[in-house]
Amino acid sequence: MKRHLKWALLCGIGLVFSAVPVRAQTTATPQQSAFAAEGERTCLKCHDEQKVTPILQTPHSVKGDKHTPFGQNGCESCHGASPDHVSRKVKFPTVVFKGPNISPVAVRNEQCLSCHQSGLRMNWQGSQHQTNDVACTNCHTVHIAKDPVLVKFSQPEKCFTCHAEQRADSFKYSHHPIREGKVVCSDCHNPHGSAGPKLLKEFTVNETCYTCHAEKRGPLLWEHEPVRESCLNCHTPHGSTQARLLIQRPPYLCQECHANGGHQTQLLAGQNLAGQIGANVRMMARGCVNCHSQIHGSNSPNGTFFTR
Repeated sequence: MKRHLKWALLCGIGLVFSAVPVRAQTTATPQQSAFAAEGERTCLKCHDEQKVTPILQTPHSVKGDKHTPFGQNGCESCHGASPDHVSRKVKFPTVVFKGPNISPVAVRNEQCLSCHQSGLRMNWQGSQHQTNDVACTNCHTVHIAKDPVLVKFSQPEKCFTCHAEQRADSFKYSHHPIREGKVVCSDCHNPHGSAGPKLLKEFTVNETCYTCHAEKRGPLLWEHEPVRESCLNCHTPHGSTQARLLIQRPPYLCQECHANGGHQTQLLAGQNLAGQIGANVRMMARGCVNCHSQIHGSNSPNGTFFTR
């Protein structure tokens, strides 16, 4: 009895699945000409030069992978079907990425996004770079064994070609070790688009900072409100003339919030706690953090004022 019941159950499941329509698996391939059958061999007959041939050493040239350009239609996968160019009726292929006859940004990006549209690129549409007509090839170099923007040491210089202010900040006394090759722009930013502000990889400034500065995350028993709100209240990320990337030197930085009386106002005026006028060592060197050293927050039961 159990055997017949089991058989009937399996048959029922099979009928249910057979009634569900199966979506046909289709692979969209870019338009190709009759020359695509020979792939890159047709193009290399004329373009056998140093600025072109290094592409043969990149992942784009892997023919065994159907997802790569050379696994599909060779050079025409990116440059479009160009039979007139091959037959020398016209000087340029259908899609030109650089030079005097360059194609529109939307046309160039469409070629790249036909393959690179998921993962880190999923927020490209509507991003700051996309709305400002930045083309993929403005940053990426395809015909080269190692794309400079993907190499840690050379990536910042590629970003600095547009972001001159951040380039200047990187030369300041206090800066993230970008020029030293230890930190790169893409450690904090996603240039292809982000749900956070300023193309940050995380949703907020603080969450982005916590990826490296985890000790500041908390939770903490006593929290400093401006720290919880945004690290940018006190720090500037790209470079500063003050130590620790501060936007201003203590105690003046602290006085922007703590200026409504109390001993901090007296100290700023040069008056010590006994009421005598004179130089006060509390205001020298590190300023307020000489005493309030746990300025990012404290777990001590007596840490109300973030003291040692």
